[in-house]
Amino acid sequence: MALVIRKADLSCLDAVEKIEELCFSLPWTREQLGTAMVDERQIFLVAEDVGEILGYVSMMFVLDEAYIGNVAVAPEHRRRGVASALLESLLQRVKAMGLAFVTLEVRATNMPAIALYEQFGFSVVGRRKNYYSAPTEDALIMTRVWK
Repeated sequence: MALVIRKADLSCLDAVEKIEELCFSLPWTREQLGTAMVDERQIFLVAEDVGEILGYVSMMFVLDEAYIGNVAVAPEHRRRGVASALLESLLQRVKAMGLAFVTLEVRATNMPAIALYEQFGFSVVGRRKNYYSAPTEDALIMTRVWK
C-alpha cells in the first residue's frame, strides 16, 4: 500500500460521501461534507492509495481548541493502518498550530476506536448520555492535551 495523506478538496466529495454513508447510521449530508472541506476553520484530510480514497478525518478548530468531527475508513480497508495514519497526520498539524487540546466523541461501545484514540494519547474525560441515535447510545468524550 502506498498510502498518502493529503488535504481534501471537492474532487474527493463523491468518495468521502460514500464512506460516510457506509460508516455512520446518521451520515453527514453531501453539503455538510463539502462545506467542511473548504472551511478555513477546519482541517479535512483524506487517505489515498493509488488514487482511491480509503478514509478521512475532519477537525474544526477555534482559538486554541480543536474538535474532531469524524474519523472514517471504508470497511474493506479497515485494520490496515489507515485511521492511524490519518490521526498521526492530523495530530502533527494540531501540534504545529500550537493548539492546547483536541477532543472528540465516540460511541461508548466502539472499542476498536477507543483503543486507537488511547494509543494517540486521548483519555476519557466525560460521558454524554444518549448522545447517539440509531441506535441510542452514550458517547465518551475523549481529549488529548498538549502542555
